[in-house]
Order: sequence, then structure tokens, then C-alpha cells
Amino acid sequence: MDLEGVRVFLTDGFWRKTVAAVRGLGRAGVSVTVGESTYLAPALFSRYCSQRVRTPSPILQPLDYLAFLEQFLDRYPHDVIIPMEEETLLLIAQHRERFEEKAHLPFADYSSLLFIRDKLNVLERAATLRIPIPKTHNVVSIESGLNMRDSLSYPVVVKPRVGSGSAGLSCVKTPDQLFQALRRVFASGQVPIIQERIPPEGKGIGVSLLLDADHRVCASFVHRRLREYPVNGGPSTLRESFLHEQARDDAVRLLQSLQFVGVAMVEFKIDPRDGQAKLLEVNPRFWGSLALAIHAGVNFPLLLTLMALGRDFQPVTSYRPGCRCRWLLPGDILHFLHNPNRWHMEPNFFQFKQPNQADDIIDSHDPLPILGTILSLLPFYMKRDFEHVRRRRAHE
Repeated sequence: MDLEGVRVFLTDGFWRKTVAAVRGLGRAGVSVTVGESTYLAPALFSRYCSQRVRTPSPILQPLDYLAFLEQFLDRYPHDVIIPMEEETLLLIAQHRERFEEKAHLPFADYSSLLFIRDKLNVLERAATLRIPIPKTHNVVSIESGLNMRDSLSYPVVVKPRVGSGSAGLSCVKTPDQLFQALRRVFASGQVPIIQERIPPEGKGIGVSLLLDADHRVCASFVHRRLREYPVNGGPSTLRESFLHEQARDDAVRLLQSLQFVGVAMVEFKIDPRDGQAKLLEVNPRFWGSLALAIHAGVNFPLLLTLMALGRDFQPVTSYRPGCRCRWLLPGDILHFLHNPNRWHMEPNFFQFKQPNQADDIIDSHDPLPILGTILSLLPFYMKRDFEHVRRRRAHE
């Protein structure tokens, strides 16, 4: 397929998923521009990054960011804009009319994104579709939550209705811990939900999907988590492609019922008590483990670009199961250091070169993002742009 002359603007070059997207697009012949508020960002170091742009922060300077992006696209026309981080996605979606005539915007509208970000909305919709979910309780105030204290089956999980992953999540093992867990969420300006805790031996599953404007599946992929950091719940540091029809089918039914457009990851966890994959949340954006999907044969960034351009392609729903991808720097190293069972982990931490195993960052054909990852520690710990991420991780 001839992609010469196609230009894609990727936001948020700081993140490993953006490195994966740059490589997935660049290797297919797409000209990729990457924007970030610092030049010390891993994706900007990739050989497949054609143009590097320092932007205002979409978090701290949203109006300046929008104005900059408008002016940049007027000066340097691009075919497609792909926001990589949730905050940037929401900002551009909220001001969609400013960019619709400048480039294709292959993602859902602002109101749909807001609805899907709310875990309670998604879980209630899933329940109407008979998709398995953990037992969930809505909490409108600390008092209403405490009224449930004696009727809950512990341990339970308290987490914000809006957010992703383990940010703001607390595992409450006894009734006397419930007040502090609820208070932390309300103090952050969020509203919590209380959920039954699925036993920790149950593996986490991610179902990645691409849906077109008619809500048809253009691509699908399923992986399971093997390791994560923080050890008790966080981004995956080692994961594997595999097949799980129930989770995939439930994820498709859910997103189609929401009339979703674009890419999303639907997160499940297998409940070892009954073997079912139970829905946790939907993240309506690209995910941190994107490199695995591309490694296994589903190049989501490229397929999203083709969809945005109106190019015809066959849906990609088959891939190589058993492929693994690792986030060694620094994710899996941190997992190893904090895992009390570090010398007996399966798979073994020291299995560095395995058939069908790739890495999120380390790539002999594109080595400089390794340097970018190391240098990116400077802005991450010193710049206000990333304060919200540091604060979020401190509570994980």
C-alpha cells in the first residue's frame, strides 16, 4: 500500500506507547511528526520520527497548546492527528471544530469520551448486556459508603469513577479501613465506587479494538498480563498475546452498544472462582502495551491511519498467540526490585532473549529511544508538566 506523502501528527512523545506508534507508522512509510513539551522524550529519539516539535503543555497550558497546534498545522499540513494521552485526547475532542478542516480526527466525540471514562456508566451498560462485572456499589458521599460497611464482603476495592489503571485505587481488607479509602478519593475531587475484589491470582486481560464510523470491528487483539508495576496493580511490564473469545466478544458488544469510534482497550480480569473474564473499565485511547499488539501482527496505529484516510483494508482479527513484549526500562526492573518472590518468578526475570519476545523500548534497529528513556527522567522529575503523573503514581 502506497503511503508516500501521508503525514501523521502524534501527540505526547514522552510515553512508550508513542514510541511504538512512531515505529509502527514509520516502518510502513508514513511520515510521522511527534509533539511534546520537552525534547527529552523517547519517541523524539526514534529514527522513524520525521519531525520533532516542542509544544506547550496540554495540561498546564491548554489554550496555548490548542493555539500552537492550530498554527503548526496551518504551516505544516498533516493528514491525521492521533492524540496518545487521555488528557490531550479530551482537549482536542472538546475543541474538535478547530481541527476538523485541518486533518482527520479518528476518535470519538467529546461527550462519548466523557461517558466512557466513567467506570460506573460502563459497568451499568455492561450489566444490561449481561456482561460479567464485579459486584459494584455507587457511593455518593462518605456517609453513604460507610452505611454499607457492615454489609460488604471484604476485601473490597475503592477507586475513583473516572481514571485508569490503579491510580487512586485502595484495597480495603477490613471495615475500619473503609473511611480512609473513601476520604482519599473524595479529597482528590473524585467520586468513588466500591467493588468486590477479584482474587489476585486471576490474570488481567486487555482487549484492544479498532471500530470505524459505522462501529464495525476493523481490528482486535487480546493479551494477558504476566507482570506489572507496582507489583500489586499497575501498568504491565511483561505481557503475552493469547486468545479469549468471551472477553473479545463481550468487549465488542460493549463498544458497539456505546457506538464507539476509534481505538480502545477494554480491561477484564479472570475470576478464578468461576473462570469468567469480568469487566473492569474501558480506556478510550491507545494503551501502554501497544508494542505487543504490533509485534504480534496487529499494527493499530497504521490501521487507524488507513481508517481515517478512508482506505480499504480487510479487518485484522488474527494474530500470533504466545508473543511476549517486555517493558524492561524501567518497568520490569522495578517489578524485580519490589517483588519479594523475585528469585522464583515465572517467567524468569533473566530470560532476556526469548523467541517471539520483543521490548517496548529496546530495539536494535531503532536504538536511540533507549537514550531518550534515560534522559527523559530529567524532565519527568523536574518539570511541572509531569507533576500530575508523579502525584498519580505516588498513590498507586
